[in-house]
Order: sequence, then C-alpha cells, then structure tokens
Amino acid sequence: MKKVAILISGSGSNMVTLAQSMTGDHPARPCVVLSNRPDAGGLDKARALGIPTVVVDHTDYKGDRATFDAAVMAALDPYAPDVVALAGFMRILTPEFIAHYAGKMLNIHPSLLPKYKGLHTHQRAIDAGDAEAGCTVHEVTAELDGGPILAQARVAIDAGDTADSLAAKILPLEHQIYPETLRAFIEKP
Repeated sequence: MKKVAILISGSGSNMVTLAQSMTGDHPARPCVVLSNRPDAGGLDKARALGIPTVVVDHTDYKGDRATFDAAVMAALDPYAPDVVALAGFMRILTPEFIAHYAGKMLNIHPSLLPKYKGLHTHQRAIDAGDAEAGCTVHEVTAELDGGPILAQARVAIDAGDTADSLAAKILPLEHQIYPETLRAFIEKP
C-alpha cells in the first residue's frame, strides 16, 4: 500500500476529495496532511477523516524558504510518503525540496497550463478574453507550475463570469481529475 502526504494551505476541498478516493481497492492511503497555516480549515477536515495532521507555520521562518522547506521535509519524512500531493499548498518550494521528492510530487493548478502560472488565474483568463478555462494536474518540477502535464479539464468562460464564478465552475473539475490522476500516477508501472 502506497502512502500519500497531502499538503494544504486552506479549506482542503481537494484534500478531502483525494482522501475519500483512497478507499477500497485503491493502491494508496493518505498518511498525513500538512499545512503551512495553523488556521487552515482543511486540518479539521483531515482530523475528522482520521488522518494525522502536522503544521509547519511559514510565518515562523520570516521569509527563509530553505529553512521552512527543511522543516516541512523533517515533518513529512517520518511518514515515508511515496507521493506528495499539493492540494492548494500556497508556498513556492525550493529546488532542494523538489529534488528530495523528485518524481513523487503532484500539484493541481487552476488554469490550463502552460497558461497562467502562479496566482489570479481565473481573472487573468477572463481579462485575456479566453473562451475557456480549466485546471491541470502536473508533476512538480523546479519550474513553477511547469512540470509535465498529466491531466486537464476545461469549462467555457461565459460572458457574465467573474473570477469567483469561474472558480466555482472549475472546482468540481479539480475534484474529478485530481483523484483520477493520482490513482493513475500511483498505478503506473
């Protein structure tokens, strides 16, 4: 049975979807949920699902990303994760962190990569006049939101859409493709 560490910063809706998918004949189980925010709503959800939780508060590191990432690795490694799934983890990771989990990290991003890496993806798609938007599951590499694309889902951008309404249309797609892609990633030969 493979072990999946899930990293969050907020409400944890993708974490819940991933955790709930890892049942029955699924080849993996969640081993820990880690957040960089002690007030992240997803922590209570993880505890309610019986998943161990850990907090490494990024504000304790005063912008020292290397030391923060080392603390995250030290918190994760005792759980020996086979996969690290970023699920709304809003921190840019150092090359050292990425190398430590090379080939074992996935991320869900709320745009059709390679378009709109980084933040404010929905508003950027609207401002560009795009006809569609969506989400992408990709492997994590040292390039921000630049790793190999594993899956995408698309939705039309309607004339009246706002960043919030577009986000609400895309979130169910994230909840669909992330669990499917995680399972395929774990089952690949």
